[in-house]
Amino acid sequence: MRVHPVAFVVGLLLGFALSQTPEFAQQYRQRLGGAIDELQRIVQQFDDDSRRAGYDRTSALRLMAGNPEQIVRDQASRMAELITRYGRLRAQEEAFRTGGPFARLSAFVLDFDRPLVQRTLQAYEPAVPVTTEGLLLAGGGFLLAYLLLPIFGESWRRRRRLRAKLRGSMANNGG
Repeated sequence: MRVHPVAFVVGLLLGFALSQTPEFAQQYRQRLGGAIDELQRIVQQFDDDSRRAGYDRTSALRLMAGNPEQIVRDQASRMAELITRYGRLRAQEEAFRTGGPFARLSAFVLDFDRPLVQRTLQAYEPAVPVTTEGLLLAGGGFLLAYLLLPIFGESWRRRRRLRAKLRGSMANNGG
């Protein structure tokens, strides 16, 4: 089998890009831990304030949501969103903690937190993949591009030849 330079280069690029997935997920997990710590602090303060006022979390949110002042209703809405996000991020952290290498990647891909991904992208630094999943993704990406690119290239060349033939026959027929 002849080594096609374009397939080789595209294979290397795709392999490199896929190999960065575990590193990106690792940097995301680090930010996830920080976000959870901060959300836990905020939710705990809200729960403490609610208890001191004689309410549980749900009752305090209901009271605030029914308040005539718009600012209090807005705060109730935001606090409910923070509590929901906190629960979702904790569940994702648990999936990362208990899952194997590829389970962690799927937990990241299937349920990522958009603001955390955006901040991770802003500060992302590529790294050499030394984890099993990083090496497997690098090799798989290379093979995928290296093996499929020539197939697509041949299909494209066949279509080009067929179109050229059709144009030629139309020109010969007075097209």
